[in-house]
Amino acid sequence: MENVILIVHLILALSLIGVVLLQRSEGGGLGLGGGGGGGGGLVSSRGAATALGKLTWGLAIAFICTSITLTIIAAQNAAGSSVLDRIGADAPASSSAAPEIPAGESLLPPISSDDGGLGLPRADE
Repeated sequence: MENVILIVHLILALSLIGVVLLQRSEGGGLGLGGGGGGGGGLVSSRGAATALGKLTWGLAIAFICTSITLTIIAAQNAAGSSVLDRIGADAPASSSAAPEIPAGESLLPPISSDDGGLGLPRADE
């Protein structure tokens, strides 16, 4: 079922891209636009624009519906499982003992004992 919805979603996405590219923009763009001819209905540029507009809205609404449906299906499939479970890796074992924190003096850089070297000044000096 998920694969069917995904295929419909992809077809809707490609159709939506195609319909948007066919629409007439302010500058003409890739639109079908129309030359002279006085006919009415779908043949005229105004009729085609409203038909493409309605088709765009319909495809956009269907695309959003399939997106929400795929999100719900993915959430149901992922409930109660972890990404680590899916790849087969073992989850890190949680230990009850807290990690040992190093003492503050071990974090400081070593001070040179010879007088000729460049050492850091001590706070008590």
